[in-house]
Parts: sequence; C-alpha cells; structure tokens
Amino acid sequence: MNKYKLRRSLVAVGLTLVILLSVAYVQRAQLRTFYDGVMGRDYIGDGSGSVTMVIKAGETGVDVAANLESLGVVKNSDIVYRLIASQNTVFFPGTYTLHKKMSSSAALALLTDTKSHVVNRVTIKEGLRIGTVLQQLSDATGIPVQSFVHAAQNHAAVGVPVGLYNIDGYLFPATYDFDPSMNATQILKTMVDRTYQELDSFGVTKADRHRVLTFASIVQKEARQTQDFYKVSRVFANRLKIGMKLQSDATVSYGSGGTTVTTTDAERAAKNGYNTYVRDGLPIGPIGGAGHLAIDATLHPADGTWLYFCAINLATGETVFSTTQAQHSAAVLKFQAWIRANPGWNGN
Repeated sequence: MNKYKLRRSLVAVGLTLVILLSVAYVQRAQLRTFYDGVMGRDYIGDGSGSVTMVIKAGETGVDVAANLESLGVVKNSDIVYRLIASQNTVFFPGTYTLHKKMSSSAALALLTDTKSHVVNRVTIKEGLRIGTVLQQLSDATGIPVQSFVHAAQNHAAVGVPVGLYNIDGYLFPATYDFDPSMNATQILKTMVDRTYQELDSFGVTKADRHRVLTFASIVQKEARQTQDFYKVSRVFANRLKIGMKLQSDATVSYGSGGTTVTTTDAERAAKNGYNTYVRDGLPIGPIGGAGHLAIDATLHPADGTWLYFCAINLATGETVFSTTQAQHSAAVLKFQAWIRANPGWNGN
C-alpha cells in the first residue's frame, strides 16, 4: 500500500471513529434521559395543558433550558440542557406553544417543530389605504388599532422619511407571519422594510423611492385588468412628459376621502395635495399600497402614444386607451351608457 492510499485509509478510519463516538454520545444522552424519567427526575410523556414560551434573539441553550423549567414545562433544566448539547439543537426566536410536565425530549421536539411556532398571519391586498391596512393588522394581531395609528405617526421609528403626510404606500401588500411578541412599531417597520426590499430588487435608488411608490399607487388604483397596468403607466408617463395634468380620479377620491371611481365637480376643484386635476405632476404621496405588478409597470411602461384611458365596463374592467381627445370622448360616452344601464353599481 502506497503512502497516499494509507493516508486515505487513516482519514476514513478517523472519520468513522468520530461518527461512531458522536452517535454513541447522543445515544448515551438519550439513554440517560430515559433513565431520569424512570427514576422520577424527568417527566414522562407529552404533558398536558398549554404553555406559551418566547425565545428571544441571542438566548442560549442554558437560557432555554432554564425557561422551560421555570414555566413548568420540564422538571429539570440540567436534563434538558444535556439533550440540547448532545443534539446540537438550534433555536429560532419566536413564540411557541408547549405543554405542562413534558419529558425533556418531547419539549425539545416541539421547540423544533414549526407547527408549534405561534404566528399572527395576515394578508394585505394591493391598493388598500392606510386606515384599512391598520385595521386589518389590528384584527390579525389583537393589538388595538390606535396603537398602530400612533406607531404610524412616528416616521423615524418605522423607517419612512420624516415629514410625510402619512405612511400610505410604504406598507408593502403581502402575506406576513408576525410573532405575537411584536409590537405595532415593529410590525410596521417590518412592512416598510419589505417595501424597500421590493424597490431594491428593481434597482430603485433611495432618492427615487417616494416618486416610484406614488406613481405606482396610482397605477394600482386606476388599472382594472392585469394587461392594462403597463398601458396605464404609459398614459401617465406621457402626460408628465408633456406637462399635462394627470387628472386621476383615484387621486381626487383619495384627497376628498371618497371611495368611488367617479368624482364630483366640487371634488375635482378642491385644493389639496392629492387633486391631480388642479395640481401639476404627481400628488404629494401614494394613495394606497402598490404591489409588484404596479411597481414593475411604473418602471417599465408599455410603448404607446396614449394620453387617455376610460373604463367602459366596470364589471369586466374593459378599458379603452386613446391618443386624441375625440377618441377619449367617444369612450366616455360608452362609459356613461354603461352607468345608466347599471344603476345599482356601487362604484367601487
């Protein structure tokens, strides 16, 4: 046998010994735990009742073992820590549901089972305004909605630019799993960070975030069909390019506190930061939460010369895109005819 083959053989033998010793160590720890249960030093079985335990970031196996004993989950922290060390158990911060009087091995099994990890799940849909978002967060977490309102007013704490009219548009629409230990500020900060993550994925600079979110929120509200998002974006981009007012009814409705797709003469004449019939350029901020599609459409509008669009069927979302005022006027007549034929339509 040459030196190279001898060296490989010795390494293989060494690795085998390490594995065997590791297995033996784990088996010995498990055997000792079983013996402790028989001798009354550890509980036996899966326990009963319900106990909530929070593992905080940075806590060690010693901390976890001590908490398990103090909550009455295990009988002896030394025993459960021995198992933690023998199994190289990795813990993740969060809230977990356990039982009283569990065996050490059963307790550790639950702490490493995702099913025992308690979360508050909430899905925030695209286009929702800040008030609705905060109410849905409150409903999902049990945190009073007023706590979210107060947290949303502390712009620095949640990570948005200081001085915004509100944080509408900065809470990214998605499905979230929030740990019950999180407070309102932490939850909003998580959602703001998710928004920045989305913008970063598109290469949006920090200086351009507010503009993109504002533009995308209008596209989100105005586009009625997936394929129209990129056309709607082009219409508004074309208007901005030639200095034409956006004249978005969605922004007018937001500024007046309305919820309909149609607006009144008085609302379109109102002087506020969101009325794009009066105001040049974009409104002062987003009018709701824009999703991935709306952001993508904002950054990559379709090619076209359109300056107008008009939904002619609110039930199907069918929309006509026009380049000239005459074409647009014809589409408006179709929309008005549809409204007359559907008097019960709620306008949303």
